[in-house]
Amino acid sequence: MHALGPGAELEAEWQAAGLSLPDRPALRRYRLERVREQLRSADCDAALLYDPVNIRYATDTTNMSLWTMHNAVRFAVVNTDGPVVVFEFSEGEFLDAHSEVVDEIRPAPSYTHFLAGPRAHEIAGRWAAEVADLVAGHARAGNSRTGCRVAVDRLDLGAARALELLGIELAPGEPLMETARTIKSVDEIRAMRCAVHACEAAIGEMEAIFEPGVSELDLWAALWAGSLRRYGEWIETRLLSSGPRTNPWYQEASSRRVQAGELMGFDTDLVGAYGICVDMSRTWLCGGGQPTAAQYDTWALAAEQIERNIELHQAGMALREIAEGAWYPDPDEYRHYTSVSHGVGLCDEYPSVTFRHKWERVGYDGVLEPGMVMCIEAFVGPRSGGEGVKLEEQVLITETGNEVLTRLPLGLL
Repeated sequence: MHALGPGAELEAEWQAAGLSLPDRPALRRYRLERVREQLRSADCDAALLYDPVNIRYATDTTNMSLWTMHNAVRFAVVNTDGPVVVFEFSEGEFLDAHSEVVDEIRPAPSYTHFLAGPRAHEIAGRWAAEVADLVAGHARAGNSRTGCRVAVDRLDLGAARALELLGIELAPGEPLMETARTIKSVDEIRAMRCAVHACEAAIGEMEAIFEPGVSELDLWAALWAGSLRRYGEWIETRLLSSGPRTNPWYQEASSRRVQAGELMGFDTDLVGAYGICVDMSRTWLCGGGQPTAAQYDTWALAAEQIERNIELHQAGMALREIAEGAWYPDPDEYRHYTSVSHGVGLCDEYPSVTFRHKWERVGYDGVLEPGMVMCIEAFVGPRSGGEGVKLEEQVLITETGNEVLTRLPLGLL
């Protein structure tokens, strides 16, 4: 899949739209160096990665990403000053040959109960020995397992203990990978622009069947199909609801049929072209005509929240400043979304900006930098009842301000 790429027809469509295609080798080298910068700063000899998103970031390789999210059968070792080795599942080594940043591909032993059963402890021991020897061969200590420091993102308890028994010191890998992924390169932004274009084209196919009587599932299926045709990979959620199901938010697409005069809202949460996430939300009025006063007022509040909070997202702004300055309707009168904004790249990523009334409980600080991409969120749902409105824009932080990457109008259609 990755070797063939998007295909000439889709690439021509992007070029006709004025988009530049990413230099994928350059993109891979940039990401790998970002990972290694974080490993050096944390004084780590290697990263041991099981999260498919982190493996994708470091190596640009995949294999059944959703399945391997809950089955520990595929992993990568990124040595800080040595080779990048992908351990591939079930004789699938050929799947990783396209990536020039991968130095070696080995079969992946699995200690999961699913595949190892009562031999899990034994196989975990062999797995740990292979990983420890690989890291020790390129570590600061020089061919000694003892003293090696390895950053891990997700690891089974038995596997962690097996490494520690060999003298490997484990360090938290998730913060390192999240930090590495925050600043996008020129080629990552090129890939993101292509992914946004593809996503919006798929939304257009959903809009084409948006008529009274269409089911929520039919609408969602149109988005799915349009994305898959345009080099998309998966959708993280299935957030699409209509009429009374729009408030509160987070109801998933169902068999319900949308009626004329009702609102329908959706959130793409789509891992699209080049594995880039496009996370945008819109709310539409079914059947044309004019919205009711209540529908328009709710939409206007959500649109104002998006527009005003986009202005806050500038390079150099602290997350706390954004939280304190964010505008949103009174939470005693209106339900709101989970966050004011959050980062996005290969999926929803660090950082996340909470609301000021939640800051003391869950807020954390940080600073926006050029090259970050943030999703600005709004959900407005009257607590007194009635329909809700979900809107969201994907925004690039630049040296001189910001740029909204998602282009579809925010209106109710």
